[in-house]
Amino acid sequence: MKITTWNVNSLNVRLPQVQNLLADQQPDVLVLQELKLDQDKFPAAALNMMGWQTAWSGQKTYNGVAIISRHALQDVHTGLPALPDDPQRRVIAATVNGVRVINVYCVNGEALDSPKFEYKRQWFAALTDFVRDELTRHEKLVLLGDFNIAPADADCYDPEKWHEKIHCSSEERGWFQTLLDLGLTDALRQVHPEGAFYTWFDYRGAMFQRKLGLRIDHQLISPALAAALQDVHVDLDTRAQERPSDHAPVTAVFAE
Repeated sequence: MKITTWNVNSLNVRLPQVQNLLADQQPDVLVLQELKLDQDKFPAAALNMMGWQTAWSGQKTYNGVAIISRHALQDVHTGLPALPDDPQRRVIAATVNGVRVINVYCVNGEALDSPKFEYKRQWFAALTDFVRDELTRHEKLVLLGDFNIAPADADCYDPEKWHEKIHCSSEERGWFQTLLDLGLTDALRQVHPEGAFYTWFDYRGAMFQRKLGLRIDHQLISPALAAALQDVHVDLDTRAQERPSDHAPVTAVFAE
């Protein structure tokens, strides 16, 4: 089973790239973040014509998440139960061939002294509660997407520059560890314990060309999936295309 996550940073702009990725790489599941589309603007018909099943939670201009699958999507859920009034569309989950797929576009937080950081703190606590509950019902589970957290210095091109800054603060890394402590494994680090595997590159300053980025897009997997994990790949070729997203897709491959 092949599962890919990608922050597309506007599906309107990146739809041809999404269609090419689906056709060329043939994942079983592709999850997207930052659709930046109203619910009724999602290109479901175009994807269905290609043979893909879809579920999405849209929001105009900001946020938005989707799951695209070659298999049926069952028990679709959106949002976080602990934040029932949150208008931001950041979470969608579905079961695909017995695997619970939870796609998240986690809060950025802007800066440690920003009011948005308090929202990020509350949001990650709500996410942790949700995933803990989901794990009681699903042996095979993957929590994946754009976490807006680089979990270690090895996941940052300049640890001194980013020290205790947004995405790299000790508090945020603690939230990430709390998710792992639920029994999840960082899939990429299971396959590649060391080395730089950046998934986000700022558009400014030719950061991609200079290979200066952060690893903030992750797949966290339950023990049953960790036992079946075969490979994890960061797709830098897609990031190198014309008019790219600032994020690269991340693919995990599991034995059937």
